[in-house]
Formats: sequence, C-alpha cells, structure tokens
Amino acid sequence: MSKIWAKKPLSAYEADIKKSELKKVLGKWSLTAIGVGAIIGGGIFVLTGTGAYYHAGPALALSFIIAGIACVFAALCYAEFSSVLPVEGSAYSYAYGTIGEIFAWGLGWCLILEYAMACMAVAVSWSGYFTKFLKIFGVHLPAYLTTDPISYTGQGFSINLPALIIVLLITALLVKGTREAAKTNNIIVILKTSAVLFVIITGAFYIVSDNWIPFIPESSKVMHPDGMMENAYGVQGIISGAAAIFFSYIGFDAVSTQAGEAINPKKDVPFAIIASLLICTVLYVGVSLVLSGMMNYQDFDPAGKFPEAIKAPVAYAFEIRGKHWASNVITIAATLGLISVIMVMMMGQSRIFMGMSKDGLIPKFFSEVHPKTKTPYKGILLLGAVVALVASLTPISTLADMTSFGTLFAFAMVCIAVWILRRKQPSLERPFKVPYIHFVVFCGVFINIFLILKLSKTALLLSVIWLILGIIVYFSYGIKNSKMNNPNQYSDN
Repeated sequence: MSKIWAKKPLSAYEADIKKSELKKVLGKWSLTAIGVGAIIGGGIFVLTGTGAYYHAGPALALSFIIAGIACVFAALCYAEFSSVLPVEGSAYSYAYGTIGEIFAWGLGWCLILEYAMACMAVAVSWSGYFTKFLKIFGVHLPAYLTTDPISYTGQGFSINLPALIIVLLITALLVKGTREAAKTNNIIVILKTSAVLFVIITGAFYIVSDNWIPFIPESSKVMHPDGMMENAYGVQGIISGAAAIFFSYIGFDAVSTQAGEAINPKKDVPFAIIASLLICTVLYVGVSLVLSGMMNYQDFDPAGKFPEAIKAPVAYAFEIRGKHWASNVITIAATLGLISVIMVMMMGQSRIFMGMSKDGLIPKFFSEVHPKTKTPYKGILLLGAVVALVASLTPISTLADMTSFGTLFAFAMVCIAVWILRRKQPSLERPFKVPYIHFVVFCGVFINIFLILKLSKTALLLSVIWLILGIIVYFSYGIKNSKMNNPNQYSDN
C-alpha cells in the first residue's frame, strides 16, 4: 500500500520543465486574460438567474462575495505552488509532489469532472444565447435542432446542434496552437469585459429599488429542476448560493494549468491568478446587484410568466424593462463571451490530461504533442468529441453543482498541500509565499469543505459515484502504470 503514497520528487518536475515541448508564449496579461476569460461567462451570463431564484434572491451579491473570499485563500495557495512548480497539471501536480499519488489521482479525477462538466454546461448555455442571437436577425431554428432528446417535447429526432458545432470549432482552434487560441481569447475577453461594464453602468439607470426589498428573503423551499424541494433564501440560501455558483470562479485555476506555456511562470502565474480573481469578483458583485434591482428574483421562475428568463437572465432583464437594443447587445456579448469560457476550460482540461499522462496514470496517448503546432492534439480531439456529443444530447441542470464539487475539493486539497510542503521543505525557493500561512490554510480548508456540504444531495451523490469510479480506474490501470512505481520509465519519456 506504500506505493499509493509515493510522491513525485521536485527534481522530476524540473526535468519535465526542461523537456517540455510546449511553446512558451504566454505573458502575465495573456495569462490574466485566460483567467478572466474563464471566470466571466458562466457566472454572469448563466448562473445569476438560477442563483437568485433557487438560492439567495437579491442577496446573491453576498453569495458571490462569500465564494470570492473562499477563492482568495485557495488562490494564494495556488500562487505559491505555481511559483514553485510551474508545470501543466494544476492542483494534480501540486498534490503529487507533496501529499502522494493517491491524493493526486483523486484531485486529477475531480478536475476532469470539473472542467468537462463546465465545458458541457457552458456549451449548452451558449446554444441558448446563440439561438436568441439568431432571432435578432429573424432566423428561427427549429426546436429539434436546439434541444437535447431528453428535454424535447415534440416527436422524432432532436439534437442540440449549436452546442455540438461550437465545441468542435473550438477543438479545431485549440489543436492549431496555443498562441492562436490565446490571441482569440484576448480579443473576446476585451469585448466581454466591456459588455459587463455596459450591463453595470446602463443597468444602474433601470434599477427598481423595491426589487431589493427584502434584500434577504425569508427562508422557504423551492423546487429544483431535478424535482427535489430544497431550502432557499435566508442566510442558508446565501451560503447554498455561494456553493452553487462556485464553479463560476474556476478561471483562476485554469491559469495554473497553463504554467507550462508561460514565458516567466514563477512570477507571471501568481500575478495572473490573483489579478483575474479580484477583477472578476468585483464584476460579479456589480452585475448581480444590477440584475436583482432590474428584475424581481421571483420572475426567474421557469414555470412563471417569463419561463425563458432563467436561461439568459441578463439579456431578459433588459428585455423585460423594454430595452430591446440593450438586450441585443448583451445577447451578442454573451454569444461571443461564452466561447472563451469553453475554450479556456478545454485548454485547461487537456493540460491536466497531459500531466497525468506524463506520470503514467492515464495512457500516453494524452501527452503526445503535435510536431508542428506543439499542442497535445490527441487529448484535445478526444476531449472535444466527448464534450460535443454529451453537450448535444444531455440537459445540463445539477451538473453545475457537480462542477462546484470538483472545484471545492481541489481548492481544499491545494490549501493542505501547500502547508505540508512549507513544513517539509521550508528552505525551498518560493518566488511567492502565502502570508499568514496557518490562518489562510485553515480558512481555505474550512470554507471549501463547508460549501461542499451545502451542495444539493443529488450532486453530492453523483460526485461520490464519480470518485468511486475513479478509484476503480486507478487500481486497475493507474497504479500499475505509474512511473513512480516504475522509476526506469523516467528515462524513457
């Protein structure tokens, strides 16, 4: 059993960095844009409606603040680790070098859940905004081409074709090269951030203060899409809202997966992690306050008088106020903006695959780099095919909670890992050090585990099943092919 606790030595990471075939093309602002590109999207354009109606009401802004605070502790720990271990793989790599292989596998397995589910959920959401975008120009796609088979109420075949196509197009772009993807992402981030500022500034003129009264509604039960009655509103609703929208913050985590392609990773990655988190937290709070002021949180009820509002909450808030031109601007921005979220999530997922593959825990297939574009093209192609297929055929409801489970679990373990490394190797060079390490680690672990317990029962059950499946895969394949258990393989890779 000692094999499962094997740690990958730091010297092995240094060797991986030297032998890496990935292009070093990302500066600190490109890395920050990657973080902002991932964070801004799902939370603002998609989850603000569900967070307000199913959880916190107008107090959703407090949920974003709580989630942001939880992220700050994890972000500081990510920043220290990324300055010590600037390699692809993110939390997986950090745990492998400090806690042991079994913990690293668990983290990697959770990150696969986190990024894949996030890609699927955002792809389906993009499809909704794209359909609304086409309606601006009088183009109406038939329901059987924009609806998954489970949700389709008509007769015959149906598929969410826009979700399928956008994932395949992004897959092709990522295979072409990181520089091209980063340039595209930078442009989209500028447009998207401008649109968010437009929402905050313009929306402020159409706030109805009565919609904020009461700011924290009394506790009650609300039926969720899975048919379960869950507690909502009040203090408990604010906390459950923070847990539910937490996956919106996984962008800064995505920054750390790109360390292998950063020009100066030991300085630029920590900067980008913290900068992207702070920028987006401010934007999230601003948008949630404006949105809840423009539109009563109860109007997001999918069974109410505005059934489509919960799918595109920001755009519908302006439309309901009679500002169709503004709604069109938001629809266009969301259609473009969600593309960058899918792009960054898929990019991060492929790099996690690459890190695990280099260590032998999953097949070598995932770490094979294209000789010309220098991207892990086989892993990207497989990931794109799976995400595209599932997104086109599956309704995404409680999967946001499953994504949050993977995120929160990873954050808690990174906090623990950075504390262990600080104790075991205090003299290790750290270009960035977490201040007040004991306080930060305690708060990071406590808040993240607490939020996990506030996720829906359905999501927790499905996430546990996913972890059990991961244990089966590890003991049937990973442990047998692990390079830590076959040291001679380091010389072969």
